[in-house]
Amino acid sequence: MSSDFQPASGFVLPRYAGIATFMRLPHIGLDDPRLAEVQVGLIGAPWDGGTTNRPGPRHGPRQLRDASTMIRAQHGITGVRPFEAMNCADLGDVAPNPADVQDSLRRMTAFYTRVRGAGIIPLTAGGDHLCTLPILRALAAECPPENRLGMIHFDSHTDLFHSYFGGQMYTHGTPFRRAVEEGLLDPHRVCMIGIRGTAYDSEDRDFAKAVGIRVIPIEDFHRRGVEDVMAEARNIVGTGDTYVSYDIDFVDPAYAPGTGTPEVGGPTSWQALECARLLRGVKIVGADLVEVSPPFDPAGGTAFLGVSLMFEMLCAIVTAHQ
Repeated sequence: MSSDFQPASGFVLPRYAGIATFMRLPHIGLDDPRLAEVQVGLIGAPWDGGTTNRPGPRHGPRQLRDASTMIRAQHGITGVRPFEAMNCADLGDVAPNPADVQDSLRRMTAFYTRVRGAGIIPLTAGGDHLCTLPILRALAAECPPENRLGMIHFDSHTDLFHSYFGGQMYTHGTPFRRAVEEGLLDPHRVCMIGIRGTAYDSEDRDFAKAVGIRVIPIEDFHRRGVEDVMAEARNIVGTGDTYVSYDIDFVDPAYAPGTGTPEVGGPTSWQALECARLLRGVKIVGADLVEVSPPFDPAGGTAFLGVSLMFEMLCAIVTAHQ
């Protein structure tokens, strides 16, 4: 891979110095002629217009970028060196419209359509979970019905609700209901892991069952263990194109308090990393890490876990595409 895409070394420039980019990679905008050389693009989606409870994920990408300066070149367990395997770059932020949900969705779809058109695999830092919908719209735009995207989804919540507040169809609790309705996802190739917490009703679970989405609740996750659950997830998505969406509230709030809708009883930070590591072999065409909310963890521990998960997903991406 080109030396132009190597991250700055902490032995050359201290990690607290310089302009923060994701994992200290070069910043390459969509109009930069070097874009044609990029294979994996790290992108910020600083928008939380779909949030219905505690706001703040719009500030997530900035804190995640800062925390990511601690990411080094080599995976500590597997030895994977992703920045040597593929050309990676920070493509900057999507520019949302904080006053207009629909305009923000259109802007994000347009941004990711350009990313897809350049042949780049997007790895996104959100933002709330509604950010995933316009990304899926861009990635699935040219997929024939028989080759719709699969998805592995780590979360406390299914995000399969029909609507909020008397008919509001676009919130962080509805993106995957819309994605299935719009034909972006093949529900029989969707696996949701870690679902838990109190509920208003069973509407979301009923929808999942009706269309064929596999929901693995947290009690099954703990009873069966990470390896068994991830083996099932890999089997469900198979060899087809797959999107990975990782909500930080999948992790127990003891380890990741900086999020808007925490649910107790989740996995540890180690289990969270192991889940991402066991994505190996999945044909990942895009991934995201969403719902980091800095106001609820100003010390940044949640963000560091978030970028560590992004690094794990990056390693899974390059391993599958080598």
